[in-house]
Amino acid sequence: MKVGLVGFPGSGKTTVFNAMTGQDVPVGYGGEVRRAVVDVPDRRVEWLSTLYRPNKTTFASIVFCDIPGEHGSEQRGLSTAALQQVRDQEALCLVLRGFDNPALEHAPDPAAELEAFHAECVLADLVFVERWLERARKEAKRGLEVAAFERMREALESEQPLRVVPESELDRSLLRGYSLVTDAPLLAVLNREEADAEEALPDELDDALLSDLDAAPPGDFDDALPGELQEALARMGAGGMTLSASLEAEIAMLEPADQQEFLSDMGLAEPALDRFIRAAYQLQDLISFFTVAGPEVRAWTIRAGTDARRAAGKIHSDMERGFIRAEVIPCDVLEEYGSEQAVKSAGRLRVEGRDYVVQDGDILRVLFNV
Repeated sequence: MKVGLVGFPGSGKTTVFNAMTGQDVPVGYGGEVRRAVVDVPDRRVEWLSTLYRPNKTTFASIVFCDIPGEHGSEQRGLSTAALQQVRDQEALCLVLRGFDNPALEHAPDPAAELEAFHAECVLADLVFVERWLERARKEAKRGLEVAAFERMREALESEQPLRVVPESELDRSLLRGYSLVTDAPLLAVLNREEADAEEALPDELDDALLSDLDAAPPGDFDDALPGELQEALARMGAGGMTLSASLEAEIAMLEPADQQEFLSDMGLAEPALDRFIRAAYQLQDLISFFTVAGPEVRAWTIRAGTDARRAAGKIHSDMERGFIRAEVIPCDVLEEYGSEQAVKSAGRLRVEGRDYVVQDGDILRVLFNV
């Protein structure tokens, strides 16, 4: 997954990038996009690696891209160059300033920044769609693709992002390759004062809840987003979370053992990266399945609802083309029995066909012939 970090000057966007990646990119740089790849933490991958002892363990990964904007000014819009770079992303993370910045004259107004970003993206997509339709008219094009672009123009003229247009009204297979900004998943991050981080959790937490953090929805342990932000994000089909980037960047630079102690001292349950990944996965309806064949244990990311044949295609196109069947063991079942042989003896290994919908945590062994 390729995630582009965007934000207006002074929002702390690069600090968020450092918090997510553990890097130390200087604030206020200009020029090229900065990129960093981070592993998606997953206890199940670690356990499978311990069980199978492979030569190689590969986690799912996220590529974070820090997209430069109009640095050094108080311009409230993204540059044309930045918008072009935004189009290259699979998902967007908009950093909103929720803290006082002495370098800026205006007070923080995250709701206004969200609306300004939304308006620019809608306009950028609308210009593109209208130009495409103009060419289509000159070439006398007809058909489903033209109808799709007309539906997009209707939504954009109503200031709706394309991501809220239902699949039943817009066949997104016709949009591949166009990189329309408002169709990309959007997660807004409210970057708040460092002092506010101490209030991120209640004074006392339920032990049972803490033992099941993986099941907690994003934002459970964050201050609630302001009501107007929540309403705007819901209207835009986007998600949101809060953090203190300056604090989280300090935590990210620590050794893993020291990180947990620091988080505990601050009353934080987990680092920003973990919360961000959970929020991003839920926003995009993403799940993970695993392969343990040969010398590698590996996690793969797919959308919920993906069938076994298409999931096999994530591993290799030949597997999708020549798919026969898949042997499936849910990871929690393997943990329960302790070995594949024990799972088989208990009759818990399943053999599934091409239409089987892969579930989060499935371990797949694909049989194919090409």
